[in-house]
Amino acid sequence: MPLTAGTNEPWDWEISNRNSWRNWSFKELWAYRHLLFRFVKRDFLINYQQTLLGPLWVVLQPVLTLIVYVLVFGKWMGVNTGSSPPVLFFLCGILLWGLFSDLFTGTAFIFTYYSALYNKVYFPRLIIPFSVAGTHLLRFLIQVVLLVVVLVYYALYRNFHFTLNVWILVLPLAILLTALFALALGLIFCILTARYRDLSNIVHLGIRLFMFVTPVIYPVSLVPSGIRWFVNVNPLSALFEVFRYALLGQGLFTMGQLLYSTVFIITIFFIALAWFNKQAIRLIDVA
Repeated sequence: MPLTAGTNEPWDWEISNRNSWRNWSFKELWAYRHLLFRFVKRDFLINYQQTLLGPLWVVLQPVLTLIVYVLVFGKWMGVNTGSSPPVLFFLCGILLWGLFSDLFTGTAFIFTYYSALYNKVYFPRLIIPFSVAGTHLLRFLIQVVLLVVVLVYYALYRNFHFTLNVWILVLPLAILLTALFALALGLIFCILTARYRDLSNIVHLGIRLFMFVTPVIYPVSLVPSGIRWFVNVNPLSALFEVFRYALLGQGLFTMGQLLYSTVFIITIFFIALAWFNKQAIRLIDVA
């Protein structure tokens, strides 16, 4: 006997080709939460299957980058890291920038990488970018363990005076805002790269150039006061300084700058979310 629904029977949700600025609901996303967790688990495992070192690459990549940064920027170029040991200073920047860079580039091409899945199966389109964000946040949390180990080593054996301060409570906010900013930019550029494939070159070039206006390899205090405003316009600058100040006790920022970063990133995130919801259905056929 075929199952039929009465005209007056309420629906949980309805799948249609209509698009709007608010083409999603929290209830629907929550119903697909298990799919989200499966995507996170799959993406995390698939990156390290059939590799020699497996999940060790999660910590090996920042360690190799750290060695290069310490040699090039610390030893040869002599970047002044203040009272913080160069290893700790550069490691903080590497980990937080890695979260932003990997999350952004991983989200910016979702319609290219997942076009077959989008075309064949229905699920909330936001599940994919959210799963990418979850995967990179998981990798970042594992790398934070490496940072804590190095921090404890320097405190015990290198006479680095580490003292907890109240800004340690703001640390999760700095990490969350960094991830939200990367996700917001990724949602915007995934629409653009689906329409204009040659923009992928600009994305990779732009993320490299953006690193130099973000205090990853240098403290804001080293920037000449005449052009410091240019670095402070970047909403990530205050977050990187807060991140280092909470862990190393060194950073140059104001409450106004932190408030600006928070408001700017949250605003951009909701704009990106609305635009993604508006354009996602149209781009399924384009991708």
